[in-house]
Amino acid sequence: MKAMLCTAYGPPNSLVLREVPRAPLGEHDVRIQVHAAGVNFPDLLIIQGLYQFKPEPPFAPGGEVSGEVLETGSAVTDFAPGDRVIGMTRWNGYAEEAVVAAHRCVAIPASVDMRVAAGLSLTYGTSYHALVQRAALRPHETLLVHGAAGGIGTAAIDIGQCLGARIVATGGNDTKLQAVAAHYGVEHLINYDTDPNWKDQVKAATDGRGADVICDPVGGDIFEQSLRCINWEGRLLVVGFTSGAIPSARANLILLKGCSVVGVFWGAYANKDPAGNRANFQQLFRWLEEGRLRPLIARTLPLADAAVALTMLERREVVGKVILTTDRYEGAGG
Repeated sequence: MKAMLCTAYGPPNSLVLREVPRAPLGEHDVRIQVHAAGVNFPDLLIIQGLYQFKPEPPFAPGGEVSGEVLETGSAVTDFAPGDRVIGMTRWNGYAEEAVVAAHRCVAIPASVDMRVAAGLSLTYGTSYHALVQRAALRPHETLLVHGAAGGIGTAAIDIGQCLGARIVATGGNDTKLQAVAAHYGVEHLINYDTDPNWKDQVKAATDGRGADVICDPVGGDIFEQSLRCINWEGRLLVVGFTSGAIPSARANLILLKGCSVVGVFWGAYANKDPAGNRANFQQLFRWLEEGRLRPLIARTLPLADAAVALTMLERREVVGKVILTTDRYEGAGG
């Protein structure tokens, strides 16, 4: 089979497409014929040796795939050859086949396109867990989404709207914010790069109360300013640090706001509670089938163009998700 390999830690253009042997199948594993793979910010970090997990090269990046089960290990009872599944791979997803632990797989309904499914697990899995399990977001609450044009940002907006929240979206690029607004109908847009007092805009948009829930995948200076525009008993979700700077919480602000700073580690949640994680995806699939959930896919590229896809992320050119497809991709039901 072919895989897009990281042979030594480096930039996206160092990836090479090579023929590699099939990975061994453990008794609790599923072998997936990959149709599509999602492209995410951690993929960019992992090939540079900057991620929390550091696999030894050679390996393929790619933390999420969709495809068809080819074979299962002797202890697997939940899946059978021919089943359509999402596989949460951590890495080795940019390949024609992927071996994934069965508890890290989710069945895909026949009506859901493989390309859409491939982009769901990291961003939508994270955002659903963040907004439902960690923040208990309620209808009519205000959800402030930072990095709104990214994968986590667009997923959080999409899910927040399904939950009945009022959305305020921030980002550092007006054109990308307008693209988000055009797709999701978000009215309140704030550019935090051009307005150093953006927190005041949040307060103005909420009649002085501040945001009830804040989804922050950015970190850095954005984090402390979020504590200054959060509502009483608000929930600030720590999702990631795409700014590259890990912030510290000022305890006095947490005290004065009576708010909670809540960590979101979806990968650990999916491992510790596979049944709960699958139930989350069942709800996401129901919303998809009802037409309520509207994932924003920016580009679809062939597997061989993985370096192009990652470079787009590195240059922050993407609004939503980029998806890679293999020769097996045939769309919905394929």
